[in-house]
Amino acid sequence: MSIDRRQALTKIIGLSTAAAGAALVGTSAFAATDADGNYRLEMGETLKYVPLDAMATAKLAYETGGGCMHQVFHSIVTMLAQSNSVDAEKFATIPTALAGYGWAGIVGQGTICGNLNAAGMLINILDDINGQNDAVIGATFRYYETEDLPLSSDEFVAGIGSTAEKSLEVGATSIANSPLCHSSISNWSAASGKVFKEKGERCKRLSASLAYHIVELLNRAHGGEDISLLPEAKPSAEAQACQSCHGVTETMGPAASVKTDMECTTCHTGHFN
Repeated sequence: MSIDRRQALTKIIGLSTAAAGAALVGTSAFAATDADGNYRLEMGETLKYVPLDAMATAKLAYETGGGCMHQVFHSIVTMLAQSNSVDAEKFATIPTALAGYGWAGIVGQGTICGNLNAAGMLINILDDINGQNDAVIGATFRYYETEDLPLSSDEFVAGIGSTAEKSLEVGATSIANSPLCHSSISNWSAASGKVFKEKGERCKRLSASLAYHIVELLNRAHGGEDISLLPEAKPSAEAQACQSCHGVTETMGPAASVKTDMECTTCHTGHFN
């Protein structure tokens, strides 16, 4: 069955095509199909990834509104819906507006950055990419923590459709040192001398930067590269040292068991200082 994007979005939210908005279909949003056989993404179902143009995806993310999570999720899903993936039509049914809640660390709460929230949401529905899906998520998180962002080379700025003049609105790049929005924004504010309400261009470029990097990682994984071997796919030496005592299966003495790969010393000062 062939469906266009408008029809897909109408059906996925369960609206009657006979009287749109009049009634909701009483089936789960994750059911494989509804009573009329219209496709719906099922819980646990995965869709085929194919390599994308990283810069074109970054440009779409930059041009897309709705906050950082929506920018990244929408741009990659849209590119896949327009790709030669065997599941392109299924990607087209995904209502990317659902990602709109992720701005500023989930509706302004300053928690997980929407760019990373989008990465998890996206990769969770991708079919196995040479066993590297988890590694791509880990590498994305570590990259966000440790890289000086947003990307600011002349080539990248031009590629996403921005300008050198708008770079003045960014002020400075910065290292988040955490997957949390408030850490990222605070470090950028300290580096640039700007306040939260001035983050517009900076965060648009940050989403473009993450969309670009996520696609690059997915493309490399698709090509057979072992992403888990990349330095950026692993926790820092400091975080690994913490894990030696605060383990998942065993701990050192009375130490608490902890499951995380994020930077520890961003929030915790440690035991010896």
